[in-house]
Amino acid sequence: MPVQKNTQLKGKIKLAFFVAIIGVTLTVLGMGTEFWAELSQPKTLSGNQTCQMAHYGLWKGCIRTLWVSDIDPERTSCGPPELPGESNCTYFKFFTSGENAVIFKKTTNRNLNLAAAVLALLSLTMMVMGSICIGMSLSKGVSFFLKPAAFCFILSVLIFHQSVLALLSSDHSIPTSHKLSWSVACVGSAGAILIFAGILFILLSLPYSPWQKQADAQPP
Repeated sequence: MPVQKNTQLKGKIKLAFFVAIIGVTLTVLGMGTEFWAELSQPKTLSGNQTCQMAHYGLWKGCIRTLWVSDIDPERTSCGPPELPGESNCTYFKFFTSGENAVIFKKTTNRNLNLAAAVLALLSLTMMVMGSICIGMSLSKGVSFFLKPAAFCFILSVLIFHQSVLALLSSDHSIPTSHKLSWSVACVGSAGAILIFAGILFILLSLPYSPWQKQADAQPP
């Protein structure tokens, strides 16, 4: 009987570990891509056959020149970025030389971007540490890593959104519309998954199973 219980426990640990790995994978995907925010100019702004839009993340920004004829006629702004066109991508210099980035004459708030990036790196570090703990043994300390990591990443998304709003308010000479893109969806999903994984590990690290104790308390 103890051997069977240990086997079942290991199976549950592997399942929870798999859930945590999905969260870490989504985190890495979201952090490494530059589709956190999309800025779109009106497609008729320049009055010619092309228009421009931008998309950027924590580390990199791209300005795309698209053909107006390829854009949905019902869409008033330039985009989406998946359409064929030319891209001009640059890495943000406020991580190295401290310079702000300029997108469509709008200036980024480097302090907010740096805060979002630092929180994202901190959360990723805690997730990796939590995964190592899971792989080595079952410990209550696992949830200590996973849950703060999830909340740090959610906080980084909120700060990044504030940086987008600060960018838009820095200059109004060029009208633009904006939206948070699929990279943010990745990290938001990762946060929810990691919170769920943390709850699973809390339950698995208890000295007894709540469900088993309830079943044992019932009369035969």
